[in-house]
Amino acid sequence: MTAATADQRLLLVHAHPDDETIGQGATMARYVAEGRGVTLVTCTAGEMGEILVPELEHLAADREDGLGEHRRGELADAMKTLGVTDHRFLGGFGTYRDSGMAWHEDGHAVGDPEVLAQHPNAFWNADLTDAADHLVAIIREVRPQVLVTYDQFGGYGHPDHIQAHRVAMYAAQLAAVPSYRHDLGEAWEIAKIYWGAMSESRMREGLRALRDAGDTTTFEGMDPDGPLPHFVTADTDLAAGVDATDFVDQKMDAMRAHATQITTDGPFFALSNNVGSQAWGVEFYRIAKGERGDLDDNGLETDLFAGL
Repeated sequence: MTAATADQRLLLVHAHPDDETIGQGATMARYVAEGRGVTLVTCTAGEMGEILVPELEHLAADREDGLGEHRRGELADAMKTLGVTDHRFLGGFGTYRDSGMAWHEDGHAVGDPEVLAQHPNAFWNADLTDAADHLVAIIREVRPQVLVTYDQFGGYGHPDHIQAHRVAMYAAQLAAVPSYRHDLGEAWEIAKIYWGAMSESRMREGLRALRDAGDTTTFEGMDPDGPLPHFVTADTDLAAGVDATDFVDQKMDAMRAHATQITTDGPFFALSNNVGSQAWGVEFYRIAKGERGDLDDNGLETDLFAGL
């Protein structure tokens, strides 16, 4: 059985290697274990990412510019850990380049004008229809019932996350039109679309545990009782919480595979060490299309395929 031949099929669209594991790594591992099809589409190789391994700093974009190829290997290792066998780069590896980012004074990411000017194939520069067509072909081949991507702000404003959202949402519409691009396959409508989310209550609980443990540097500047960043979602806006705590170890091992981007003494592991598996074992979602199925006592779906 392949991802495309499983009875239930999930498609995830992410901007860079490591985004998928941080956001939905446990869900992916759980669904693979349950025999569901999981297909991951990554839009860029993350060429402009920060390099957290000193001996690999020579791969930086302003030196050898080899980070993308290295992260391609990290992603392959992470997917092997999660059990995901169907992974593609949008349009093929190297079609779209990481657009880079800078920080706005309001605390969210924005595009890097220098990178965008220097690299015409930066993902933010992509023609929306051209990029969407690459994904339309995948949607019509895999025929997923469920799609997961970012919200309209890309979680925290990164231009590639925002573009991935736009491409995914547009491609889902185009793929369902019977008269659109017959050469890309038979029309397919995705029944349910979700945007990945971070629960506000869980984030506050995690921050409180860190601060009570004397950790003031992890997620520095965030107050458990104060305003939280853009990527945190009010619990009232959540539609689903997938409990995949049995697969947290796989998720954490997959995060370790993204070694240039995630350190074991960084915030993700600090949160896990202080809060336990619940910090990353239940992954939350907002629903953007489709009808919700059965709900738990918290008013959440526990399965993205609920009702299908």
